[in-house]
Amino acid sequence: MALIKINGKEHEVESDLSILEAVRGEGYEIPTLCYHPDLSISGGCRLCIVEDVDSGQLITSCSTGVTEGLEIKTASERVERARRSVVDLLLSDHPLDCMICEADGNCTLQDLAYRYGLNESTLGSKIDPRFEIEHDNPFIVHDPDKCILCGRCIRVDNEIQCSDAIDFINRGFTTRIAAALEKDLGDDDSTCVFCGQCVEMCPTGALTYKPSIGEGREYNLEHTETTCGYCGVGCKLDLKTRGNKVVEVGSIYREGTPNPVGEACVKGRFGYEFIDHPDRLKTPLIKDKETGEFNEASWDEALDYIGDKFNQIKEESGGDAFGALCSARCSNEDNYLMQKLMRAGLGSHTIDHCARL
Repeated sequence: MALIKINGKEHEVESDLSILEAVRGEGYEIPTLCYHPDLSISGGCRLCIVEDVDSGQLITSCSTGVTEGLEIKTASERVERARRSVVDLLLSDHPLDCMICEADGNCTLQDLAYRYGLNESTLGSKIDPRFEIEHDNPFIVHDPDKCILCGRCIRVDNEIQCSDAIDFINRGFTTRIAAALEKDLGDDDSTCVFCGQCVEMCPTGALTYKPSIGEGREYNLEHTETTCGYCGVGCKLDLKTRGNKVVEVGSIYREGTPNPVGEACVKGRFGYEFIDHPDRLKTPLIKDKETGEFNEASWDEALDYIGDKFNQIKEESGGDAFGALCSARCSNEDNYLMQKLMRAGLGSHTIDHCARL
């Protein structure tokens, strides 16, 4: 443990914490852009600076550890002036199109501009775009002009997803995030798997989900925690809905889940359009033998029909006439019952799992 002073008050904190972690743990607020608790430390945005009383220096709290006797100020006039200057500089190279931006209401840069009373940069603002918007793939739109180069998308791609699909390229004002080997996302040579982690980590509107564009902003959506139904891992997802329609799938960050850093595969992130598809079956169908047409039936009718057919086939052809595929989208208990039905009920050992297909 270490005894430190925060804004003149003494606090005893864990000695292996960074200043940022210690300060936030004691209930104080420090703004950040490039920092995320699940990623490596960058220290690039300089929003998390605090004032070291002993040295008089402004230090980055995310990359500096606590020490015994440390005394800092988290919101002195000098600190706030420096933070405001950082936001001012970022706005000078950022499009001010918040009214039509998909990230309106869910943009950390916008929140900081509001906090420091900046409706535009005092240094002049970008008028003409420097880069082209990348939207050739069906899932993610990348607008490099809105990127603040915090690097969170790169670090989550490299450290959590381990795809190594994106990185910084170029220098100076032409620096931007690009797919590895300068391939477009989704190209055969790209290692991007469209997990959506980069979008989740983006603090601005530089990365957005293509299917949800125009469907509503963050403050229009309802959030429901759910479990992904695509495989047996059981990843937790944030289902975002508007008017009882799924608009977007976000991440849940919580220890103890199979995906504690909000990981998801392309199916879990983008495979939700079937929910409202007009061709989705809502009731069982039984084919009429004479006309060949499918007619709606109740579940009792359908299950009775299946049971009768099973008994008939087993009596006529034996258990070897049956085969079954289990599914990773079912629970372990459901899959157990399926193999029990096949082996004990129908007398067949012909059963496999969809993951082998």
